[in-house]
This record gives sequence, structure tokens and C-alpha cells, in this order.
Amino acid sequence: MSSDSIVDRTTFHKGGRTGILLIHGLGGTPVEVRFIAQGLARAGFTVMCCQLAGHCGTPEDLRTSTWRDWCESVEQAHDRLKAECDTIIAGGLSTGALLAVDLARKRPDEVHGLTLFSPSIYLDGWAMPWYMPWLHYLRASVVRVDMNLTERSPYGLKDERIRAMAVSGMQKGNAKETGYFFTPLRTMLNFNSLSARVRRKLGAISTPTLILHPRQDDVASLNNALEIQRKMSGLVELVVLEDTYHMITLDKQRQIVLDRTSAFALSIERKRAARPVGSAAAPAAVRFPRRLAR
Repeated sequence: MSSDSIVDRTTFHKGGRTGILLIHGLGGTPVEVRFIAQGLARAGFTVMCCQLAGHCGTPEDLRTSTWRDWCESVEQAHDRLKAECDTIIAGGLSTGALLAVDLARKRPDEVHGLTLFSPSIYLDGWAMPWYMPWLHYLRASVVRVDMNLTERSPYGLKDERIRAMAVSGMQKGNAKETGYFFTPLRTMLNFNSLSARVRRKLGAISTPTLILHPRQDDVASLNNALEIQRKMSGLVELVVLEDTYHMITLDKQRQIVLDRTSAFALSIERKRAARPVGSAAAPAAVRFPRRLAR
């Protein structure tokens, strides 16, 4: 789904035969994962930050996009990355993490690792409004009215400097960079449908997974990460961050997020390279990444 008002902010960094697909959050933009993408690219990986359908345009573009449209955006980005890479790791922030999990469920032989940043099944963080638990049960197919749900301070950011920059961008309506000050109700209800779909299927997913989640998440509590870790059937490593809020790819501990993601991607690459000769797909070459810039 696209319109003339939507600016394509998808980015692609050509690197080695291991590719990393990064997915931004609900109502956000690829800028949310840009720091992580650039660091991984410097380490020698091929990196793609896809843009979800309906995002980076007008509020109406966002309102009329559905969770199925978002899934299609991710699948198309994965197809492009497959043409370049032998090993693929999918990851995302918040709702983007759920979309990465759903991709791994649908394409288990083509997604070799998952990196989940503040995955959000329930929006139950400490800054969420009182009505969020009730809203979670509603679906777009049965609710005909629409309204805008205003974003709330601290907007997922503990770093006051970065928060001020983000708020300034939202106040100016700079959707292609920072998203909006609000989320349409219909968009939130589509999130509910995606969340329910992913939650039901977690037990079927055995893809090696790295989860990074803040202890003090203002949007989605640590229970989200614990539930995913408990229900998935494969090996899941959970890293709890102590000095950041929800937007961990932008916030105070973003360098830790980058370092742990790079190390995880390298471990998946090495395991793939060590497979016995005659495996279905050609192994990626083992290489050591350049030192990440601080």
C-alpha cells in the first residue's frame, strides 16, 4: 500500500553474504533502527531497513494500512535480501520484532536468526494509559469508529537530549523522520490482530533468538520478553538493559544493543559456515568484523 504522500525511507547497505533485516516500530520510521544498521554495515554485514506499508506518509496512509500490509512489506524486503545473502537474520523494534517473528514462522528455512528489540505483545509499560488492557481485546474488523491515541511522555526515550529532538520532530509533523504524536485507533487495533497471531504461534518457532529488553520499559513491560522466551521452542537469549526505556535502538544503551546484535549475527554466521559439506545451501564465509566505531 502506498500513496504519493509516502516518502520511501528504506535503506540498504551492501556487505557480505550474511544479511540482516531490520524492521521499525508501529507508526515509526526506519530512522529508529538507523544507528544499529550503520554499525552492522561497518562490521561487514549486508543490512536492509525496510519501511512498513502506510508509514512515512499522512495520518490517513497509516490509518488505512493493515497488519497484513505490514507483513507483506517485510516479506518483500526479505525476498530482496535473499537475492544477496546466504544467511539472513531478521529483527525489529517493538511491533517490528513481532513482524520478524511472524516472518520466521512463515519462512523457517530462510530466516536463520532473530534479534528482537523491546518486543511488544502487550502494551503494558508503566507509562501506558489505564485503558490499554481493555483496548487489547478489540479488533479493527468490529470497531467502526476511529480516533487518535496521543503518544505519552517519555515517548520511549530516557535520554533527554534525544527525547527533545524526537518531540520537536513530532510537533512539526515530520512523519518521514520521527512519526506522529499520535496513533490512529484503527492502527492500534490492527496491532492487536498481529499480536494475537504471533502469540498463538510462538511455540512453533525454533529459530535461534536474541532478545534485548529494558527493565524499565515504559511501553511494553519486561513480561513481554519473558513470555516470548518461555514459549518459543528454540534457544532464546535474553539481555535485560538497565538504563534505557522502550526505544533501545536510539536510547542511552544503543551501543550495547549494537554490540550484542553484531556478536549474535557473527555467531549465527559461524554456525552456518560450520555445517557439513553437502548442506542444502552454500555456507557463508567466516569473517571477523571490523571494530565497531564508538
